[in-house]
Amino acid sequence: MTRTDLLSSVRPARKRTVLISGAGIAGAALAFWLTRYGYAVTVVEKAGTLRAGGYPVDVRGTALGVVRRMGILPQLRDAHIDSRRLTFLDVDGSEVASLSPHTVAGGVEGQDLEVRRGDLTGVLHAAVRDDVEFLFNESVDALDQSAHAVDVTFRGGGRRTFDMVIGADGLHSRTRELLLGPEERFHRYLGYCFAVFTMRNTLGLSHEVMMWNTPGRAAALYAVEDDDVVHAFLNFAHPGAPVGAFRSPEVQRKLLVEAFAGAGWEVPVLLAAMRDADDVFFDAAVQIRMPRWSSGRVALVGDAAYAPSFLTGQGTSLALVGAYMLAGSLADRDHAAGFAAYERHTREFVTLNQGLVGEGDAALFPTTAPALEQRNERLRNLGAMPASKGRPAHSALTLPEFTPMP
Repeated sequence: MTRTDLLSSVRPARKRTVLISGAGIAGAALAFWLTRYGYAVTVVEKAGTLRAGGYPVDVRGTALGVVRRMGILPQLRDAHIDSRRLTFLDVDGSEVASLSPHTVAGGVEGQDLEVRRGDLTGVLHAAVRDDVEFLFNESVDALDQSAHAVDVTFRGGGRRTFDMVIGADGLHSRTRELLLGPEERFHRYLGYCFAVFTMRNTLGLSHEVMMWNTPGRAAALYAVEDDDVVHAFLNFAHPGAPVGAFRSPEVQRKLLVEAFAGAGWEVPVLLAAMRDADDVFFDAAVQIRMPRWSSGRVALVGDAAYAPSFLTGQGTSLALVGAYMLAGSLADRDHAAGFAAYERHTREFVTLNQGLVGEGDAALFPTTAPALEQRNERLRNLGAMPASKGRPAHSALTLPEFTPMP
């Protein structure tokens, strides 16, 4: 063997490169697993920094196994919110029922986690920041695929080439639009619009949620802990997705004020607080349903591929499980075989959890007076039921073990 042959034989193989669009839960979790399978990972995020705070999210069922394997379960246990009471109120503000949140959501007390979204993304980022390149204040503007790579043009004008690109950029994914077309082709509108924002805790709430309902309307206050600030939530039935409102805060506020005109309880206080809030997030309750989650060397994960909507309470869990399954499917396969395996082994789990939406809207947001009374009667009876063992869909996937390429 010549000296040249010897040097060639010991030269390390080039790491496969991946660009992940989105530094949220799905993107950070995917980056974690891909780096452990030997990939060189770059994450691009349009925001200037990680988003701190945020509304609480749930980690349940199979997703608990993912965070356990990541080694971050103890940190998330420390960040667990532990909501103790969910109180439903009638039109006049009187109590309908006061229950454990686990009873209503189908969670398992003592096992499931509820943490601030910002706390979860912070823990995930801390687990990957030393191994992953992050590009903040930047986003993908164009993708140009070939048989061998993906050429990426960034919004700031730069260009780079990667072996694969993964869109983890949420419900309104730019990657999905570039890859497969406009969102309208894949979204399933569920009949509701909502807004969330923070406001002063004028009622002195602590570790609890209060939810007021009339047919087609709901207002809630969510107190994470003993704090001066609560999360406010307004939800209303609307005959079609108000596309024109998504980019106009003025139109959003007008829709909300009109929808909740004449409402009782604390709703006028919420509307007044919304007018002064600088963190109002408005959107429609939508699911993303796609016939495939990849094309060529580009794939989607989390809400970008299969947003289940907040009505299921499973968006975060699907993001964590999907990231684990996608990275593992690529551990010992090329992109084509890996993407196919990811869909083959994950789609049933996604479908089951998206199917929870039928239970969610019926349970929480009835649109007629008879349906609301039926819901209230079910809530009164729930208090006498034994502790929940969780919904089967939450744990419907057994996590496989994955072996990286040698």
